[in-house]
Amino acid sequence: MTVQITVRIADDAAAFLDQEATAADISRAAVITRALRREARRRRAEADAAIYAAEGENTELTGWQQASGDAIAAPWSELD
Repeated sequence: MTVQITVRIADDAAAFLDQEATAADISRAAVITRALRREARRRRAEADAAIYAAEGENTELTGWQQASGDAIAAPWSELD
């Protein structure tokens, strides 16, 4: 489902929006949607980081985290 909205933005923001839409060959709405989703992800990541900062390191997961990171990094090491 989509909702149509009307917004007013500064001339320089509109110029940037048009530039990004043209460069990516997508609509203004797609550029705005992408930016809003990115901001939502950033805020969720900040909230997660705050939880980790408050809780401290979970020593029970340290070994698992290292093994997971190594497993993920291994296939990409050949690309360097």
